[in-house]
Amino acid sequence: MSIPTRSQPQPDATGIESGQRLGTWAILRRGLELSPELRRGIGVTVMLALISTVGRVVVPFVVQQTTDRGILARSGPDTGLVVGLVLLAACGVALTAVTSYFVNVRLFRASESGLAALRIKAFRHIHDLSMLTQNTERRGSLVSRVTSDVDTISMFVQFGGLMLIVSLGQLTLATVLMVIYSPVLAAVVWICFVPLFLLIRRFQGIVGQAFTQVRERVGELLAAVSESVVGAATIRAYGVEDRTASRLDAAIENHRRAAVSAQVKAVAAFTSGQLVSGLTTAVIIVVGTVLAVRGQLSLGELLAFLFLVQLFTQPVQTATEILNEMQNAVAGWRRVIAVIDTPADVADPADEGQSLPSGPITVVFDGVGFAYPGGEPVLHEVNLRIEPRSRIAIVGETGSGKSTLAKLLTRLMDPTQGTVQIDGVDLREVRFSSLRRRVVLVPQEGFLFDASLLDNIRFGKPVATDDDVRLALTELGLDTWLDELPQGLLTQVGQRGESVSAGERQLVALTRAYLADPDLLVLDEATSAVDPATEVRVQRALDSLTRGRTSIAIAHRLSTAEAADEVIVVDKGRLVERGPHRELVGSGGVYAGMHASWMAQHDV
Repeated sequence: MSIPTRSQPQPDATGIESGQRLGTWAILRRGLELSPELRRGIGVTVMLALISTVGRVVVPFVVQQTTDRGILARSGPDTGLVVGLVLLAACGVALTAVTSYFVNVRLFRASESGLAALRIKAFRHIHDLSMLTQNTERRGSLVSRVTSDVDTISMFVQFGGLMLIVSLGQLTLATVLMVIYSPVLAAVVWICFVPLFLLIRRFQGIVGQAFTQVRERVGELLAAVSESVVGAATIRAYGVEDRTASRLDAAIENHRRAAVSAQVKAVAAFTSGQLVSGLTTAVIIVVGTVLAVRGQLSLGELLAFLFLVQLFTQPVQTATEILNEMQNAVAGWRRVIAVIDTPADVADPADEGQSLPSGPITVVFDGVGFAYPGGEPVLHEVNLRIEPRSRIAIVGETGSGKSTLAKLLTRLMDPTQGTVQIDGVDLREVRFSSLRRRVVLVPQEGFLFDASLLDNIRFGKPVATDDDVRLALTELGLDTWLDELPQGLLTQVGQRGESVSAGERQLVALTRAYLADPDLLVLDEATSAVDPATEVRVQRALDSLTRGRTSIAIAHRLSTAEAADEVIVVDKGRLVERGPHRELVGSGGVYAGMHASWMAQHDV
């Protein structure tokens, strides 16, 4: 069956940043869409918050009534009325405290649920992106997007988001009551605050840009720290501790400057609110006293109005601070959303895809070409058919494109031209679940997780028992190696497998692949990092691992090619030779030259 050639768009180097041009309110709307848990039960939470606000309003009313009708009553102080009003104020304060408690608890639960879901979505989407897309961004920066960036969102959602709504409600209620008590003083308050509101609106964009820079510097800092920790051995080996320290110092200093700059701008907005609030209170005292002297305002009403001014100015100051926190949160939200909204260029067709039955695999490269974004093609019109149960070795000079073939075959990347097929089906039409069961890649450096040898081996088949793992090691001829380990299968391998040798990491990777029992095994230079003694063990394991299944080995050492059924030679992105080892050695072509050079080095 002939499948038409298709060109595939490749990710832009700035693809992960493409979502960062959305405005503040668009980001907030998009964030709520991604975390619907944040809206769950919001109606009840808002109602409780409004009840809490009403409880605060009781105090100014009690002050006015206690002063005018209780203490300054014409018939003398009315103790009973004062006591009753004080009890009413106490009930209002208690109601405020209780409702505030439930508001905070509900906010905390909703925000943690919503942001946990956001972390999971971002993390899983990062794994859905191809290796090519991931490589456009430093790993530490990606980590910061699902950790510290989400933390900034959490702080805003838990303490700022609803408070901003409540503050607006409190402003409205305080304004209505101020107008009832004295329209003149209410107008004075608004005249004082209108310039501040305009200033806050202007500051919002400035502060938002500043906090966006802070989030970017955090990502750069985490990336620098991550590289320095992971590369500690190399750093010490080359004696470049001072240079590394300078890089870290520069990253820390850049973050410090960005953070200080953002906080200076945020403090300017916050202190502006404090200044205007103080001046407004002073003006109200002066104007209110004049009105009281003229008999247009009672003493109780003046005192109540001052309490209302505090109810008005408090949310203004709070809102100023919350807006600053919101800009920090929006900067974090923008970076997380940018990851989630980055198209998965290697997408899982899921339910729309095909699920292929187990059995011998036929591999076909049909007119395959590949080029990295902005670069020259690294593969040109590759046409290749690999028969079932054949053992193939692909060889070539460094940079010839042989590892790219392995990535395309395991669909870590997609070709820019042509198709890669297994059993006549384009890989882009195969479900990931089916593809990963049938095709397993053993990379050049076997990655181990910080767990036991047992857990690492059965990583590809979690249901495997201890006996299954021991049997796999025996069938691969690695039981004697296992017996040499002091704790056997319970041996801890350390972070990234650093407690065992590079060769032992490869033995674990091979056993893991064997236990997964794939139909097609892709070996990307699986013996390149091992010593000669371990290579003997690895080669024996490979013989058992590849027997009866289709296997494709990207070969660095030509000893692997010698053991293959057929050798395929790649040169500058093109297939130039193909045939059995003996035949190619005698042909005097590219492979013969490579083999002669390898033999000369081996003899030395």
